[in-house]
Amino acid sequence: MKLWGGRFTNRADQIMEQFNTSLPVDHRLYHEDIAGSLAHVAMLVHSDLLTPEEGDLLTQGLDSILHDIESGQLVIEGDYEDIHSFVEMHLTERIGETGKKLHTARSRNDQVAVDMRLYAKNKAIEVIDSLQSLIDSLHAKAMANNVIMPGYTHLQRAQVVTFGHHLGAYEQMFKRDKKRVGNALELLDENPLGCGALAGTTHAIDRDVTTALLRFAKPVDNFLDGVSDRDYMLELMSDFSIIMMHLSRLSEELILWSSQEFKFITMADAYSTGSSIMPQKKNPDAAELIRGKTGRVYGSLFALLTTLKGLPLTYNKDMQEDKEQFFDALDTVLDCMEIMSKMIDTLEVNADNMKAAIKAGFLNATEVADYLVSKGTPFRDAHEIVGKIIIYCEAEKKAIEDLTVQELTTFSDTISDDIYAYIDYENILTKGNKGLMKEIGE
Repeated sequence: MKLWGGRFTNRADQIMEQFNTSLPVDHRLYHEDIAGSLAHVAMLVHSDLLTPEEGDLLTQGLDSILHDIESGQLVIEGDYEDIHSFVEMHLTERIGETGKKLHTARSRNDQVAVDMRLYAKNKAIEVIDSLQSLIDSLHAKAMANNVIMPGYTHLQRAQVVTFGHHLGAYEQMFKRDKKRVGNALELLDENPLGCGALAGTTHAIDRDVTTALLRFAKPVDNFLDGVSDRDYMLELMSDFSIIMMHLSRLSEELILWSSQEFKFITMADAYSTGSSIMPQKKNPDAAELIRGKTGRVYGSLFALLTTLKGLPLTYNKDMQEDKEQFFDALDTVLDCMEIMSKMIDTLEVNADNMKAAIKAGFLNATEVADYLVSKGTPFRDAHEIVGKIIIYCEAEKKAIEDLTVQELTTFSDTISDDIYAYIDYENILTKGNKGLMKEIGE
């Protein structure tokens, strides 16, 4: 069933009709489509393009369709080209010829544009809320487990940090993600209704009415841009991709930390799976799936970028491909954030294993060098001295802090008993120049 056809004498091929339909994808826009139509009806009455009686009839019909869809009495299916034709055809069936007046001063081009902007606005807010929930989970786990652990560079033990501060790094990443999504939300907050197909309408409409009713910040400035702009979808999908990158990095660390080689954390059974052949296995599949789905979101972004890269103004049917990519990226990032929040909430921290890893990794070596510098040794000389101390420790199977003063002075006669307080791991963490404890206490 179509909203056009007067210009055609022959039916489209059945395969073409199936190829052309977007209802299986854009059905989820029903709420936004009806909201946009309700605002459009109010504007048409305000502009004397519909009588108040016609406006009431159209409004009642649209409200009844929305109610029946949400109650399950009306299922979105059938031989319809898209969600717009589904709603309008059902409206006309319910209220008669007046239903055909709904499309006055409107094109499907500005109709789908307003639907997608409304949907993107609502979902951007949902993404921001999900990011905040994840941030809260990370912060709570950090506060409850501010225990010392190795910090890494090149996946090699580097310096002592805390588990809380490590999670705090991801907290900062997701805070930046919130700002990025908020920026995209601000940029997309423009109303394209009234743009028509591309050049507006000769009817005397009032775009400020629909802008206010739909709670947009302003009408779009250019009609051609209004119906063809998909930048806001690209920006949000780029934000989703960065969120997924952050989730994937965190997933990789959870996977490593939960392995037998690290044993820093224990993942909850609820977010792990077993092996069909090896009964001892407990696999961090939730984290691995997040890591794997990251590429899927990247792919959606690049698919839409590729679709749009060669399109002339204004609307082209290629743009029908935008929704499936956007919806899939959105669904994936929301699911992954929810799973990650629950994984963080339920994981257990093995503090003793983290402390043992610190002792075995010479993570106070940099502080030995700093100590020597404080005694007047040039840093490059201090660096070389500490390297020799490490070689000695490895040969003797000792930690630096376990060496006697007599052993240490064989490398530098500036070393005395005060070195032990300087290289104590707890003392290292409380030194003001590190700033490791500040964030967790906020």
